Amino acid sequence: MITAEEEEMRLLLLILRSDQVENLNIALTINCRGKLLDLSRPVVMAILNLSPESFFHSISTETTDQVLNYAEKALEDGATILDIGGMSSRPGSAEIEPEEEWRRVGPSIAAIRKAFPSATLSIDSYRAEVVRRALIEGVDIVNDISGGMFEPHILEVVKDSGVPYVLMHNRAKSAVMQKYTEYNDLNGEVMDYFFSKIQLLRDKGIVDIIVDPGFGFSKTIDQNYELLKNLEMFGLTGCPVLVGLSRKSMIYSPLGGAPEEVLSVSTALNFYALTKGAKILRVHDVKESVDCIRVFERFSIAGK
Repeated sequence: MITAEEEEMRLLLLILRSDQVENLNIALTINCRGKLLDLSRPVVMAILNLSPESFFHSISTETTDQVLNYAEKALEDGATILDIGGMSSRPGSAEIEPEEEWRRVGPSIAAIRKAFPSATLSIDSYRAEVVRRALIEGVDIVNDISGGMFEPHILEVVKDSGVPYVLMHNRAKSAVMQKYTEYNDLNGEVMDYFFSKIQLLRDKGIVDIIVDPGFGFSKTIDQNYELLKNLEMFGLTGCPVLVGLSRKSMIYSPLGGAPEEVLSVSTALNFYALTKGAKILRVHDVKESVDCIRVFERFSIAGK
């Protein structure tokens, strides 16, 4: 059991570690290939799952019609970013071949870019070649669950493109990541990860960085909630914070339910994350999350 004095000292050490980053003012705009994305108010990143192995709501890629219909609905409901992924990263999931991943996402990216030329697109992949090809097709953001750990060359691809990079905390690939949940100091170790990785990215010339605590990745259910409780500490990185809680097992497992049954609780936790400084909500349910942000903004105004 950590005493109040030990907790105060731990948080003080986190603040002192923050001198490793150049600017503690959280970036409120990111440059998506010349388009400035305003994060002064939170935004929604819609999940476009093109993997049949995903734990919730996979979109068929047999034709691009379903993908385009989903993308159109997400944008109409208020999504700011469309995050397109072709390989499941749920705990225990196996890798697929890179060409299969590209077969799933490549035509969809091209079709969405053509149909919605002004949309902000993100590629959810840790493979350098998949990301390189997605960038050629016009994606604006790279969302890498590995922080460059699985294929370090991905960082060179991102640097050369100049697009924003989502840096997520993780320790291992999905098939084995839940074997890596031992921490001496969860909050301190995750923060140290971000400080060291941010410095590495900036040394490489990657400027626009978004941090993602990686809920569900190499973490137990209790550890996920500990990080969520202390979410405001990630502001010390100086980077906007992305939160991906949507319908995850940290929500439905304690309730003895299933992903399909926890929309209301997902929305409640997204609201809590907003009160803790989250700037991007990565979600399956766009309309509900946009409404959540609208109510949060009223809540914030009322508190002034």
